[in-house]
Parts: sequence; C-alpha cells; structure tokens
Amino acid sequence: MSATKLICLLCVCLYFSASSQVPYGNNKAAGHYLATRGFKMYYETYGQGAPLLLLHMNGESIKVFSNQIPYFSKYYRVIAVDTRAHGKSIDKKDSLTFEMMADDFNALLDSLHLDSCYVIGWSDGGISALLLALRHPEKVRKLVVSGPNLWPDTTGVAPFIYHYMEQIADSLRRHPLTAEGKNLLKTTELDLYQPHMTLEQLHDIQCPTLVVGGDHDGIPSLHLWQISQHIPRCYLWIVPNSGHSVVIYKKDQFNPIVHDFFNQPYRLIEGLNLLK
Repeated sequence: MSATKLICLLCVCLYFSASSQVPYGNNKAAGHYLATRGFKMYYETYGQGAPLLLLHMNGESIKVFSNQIPYFSKYYRVIAVDTRAHGKSIDKKDSLTFEMMADDFNALLDSLHLDSCYVIGWSDGGISALLLALRHPEKVRKLVVSGPNLWPDTTGVAPFIYHYMEQIADSLRRHPLTAEGKNLLKTTELDLYQPHMTLEQLHDIQCPTLVVGGDHDGIPSLHLWQISQHIPRCYLWIVPNSGHSVVIYKKDQFNPIVHDFFNQPYRLIEGLNLLK
C-alpha cells in the first residue's frame, strides 16, 4: 500500500472515530440557548440544507437521536431540541402541556428566521409535532411521527405502559420531592393526562405525513392506523418485530425511508393504483 493511500485510510478512520464520539446533547460546538416563553430552550444544529427539526420522546433529550443526527446532517440542517422540562431546557414551572411545546418550537423557528421545516417527532415529540402542524401549519413542510397518541387512556397507550406510568406517579406522590423528582412527576403526568386531540382535528393537517410505529409498540397499532386514516395526505409504516423505539433499533430502515419520504412527492394511491 502506498504512503498516500495509507494516509487517506488513516484520515477516514480518524473521521469515523471522531464522528462516533460526538457528544450529542452536550456539544458546546453545536449548542445554543433561546430565551423564549418563560424558559431557556436548548438546541443543537448540525449540517446544511433544508431545515429538519428533531423532537424526542418523554424523559429523553437530544442524545436519543444519536443515530439520526449524523445521517440526516449529511442532507439537511438538523435542529435537535431539548424540549421544555427535558435535558438542558430547564423549566421549573408547574404547568406543562403539549400545546406549550408546539408553540415553543414555533418560536424557535421564528428566531431562526425559518418559514418552514421538515419535522421528525418521536413519541411525545410526535404529539407535539402533530400540534405544531395543527397550530402553525405553515411551519411544517412534511411530517414524520413515530408512536404518537391522541388521548391518554388504554386505547391510546398500551394498558401495561399506561398502568406503569400510573405506578410511577403514585410512587412519586408518596414522598417529599427534590427538584428532579418534581420534574419527573410533571413529565409523567403529562403523559397520564394528555394529550386531548380528536381524530376529526387531524383532517386539518395538510402537509404530507408519515405515521410510524412498531407492530408491538407502546402505542397500539390500531390507534396509529386511526391517526393515519384521518390525515388527508398520509402514509402508514408499521415496522415488524419492533416496539416503541423504531428510531433506535430499526435505525438502518428508519433513516433512509424517512429521507426518501422527504424527497419524493406525495403519491395519492387510489383507483386501480390500489392494486400496484
């Protein structure tokens, strides 16, 4: 092997080694704070191109998208957010709603002078993403929601998961709480008592949408199918042999399929095309 080839190989190895060690969610080089709506929202930006907003699940942070940021930042300007009361986006107030979060994201896009973006929302991030498309429809070009639910009961959330959250909340209420414990109770109760959307509301979402879920998701497949059937321009992708964390455990399928969805025009499948 020539010296030049050896040097190139070493550079490639160093590049991939460095990229695998990027501290997503705690990256000073990419991190920013926006003081807005009564708190400081933390977000990180990567790459160039059309803007893509990443919204994580309850109890998580930007770090949970470590499998998506390096992939999508090759094609998009990725904006990954620690949502209100999560990660570095500290919010000590008692109230927390998905509508507040959706309006937070709208304020972030305004601060970045972005008239619209692509959106990927996982779990609670998917709920907030649906509300962003409803409350600020001009801001969403295309929408991907993985494992969202519309209402807080055992038809919108798998019974085991719903009752597990009840147990967590009950346990927390029995003891004096630290600031961390109060925040955990607040975010747990968010999913116990919210959201409150209707299927009819989804008719107002005009952007092309991809609803994703595992065939053994914490959100029942029937509920995900109902969501997909009430959004006018919507595809449904139920992933076999998968639970709620499609973005993690099925990342090698999720990332390219979502990228393709963003880049291809929406196709209305009707008439004889139903047989194709």
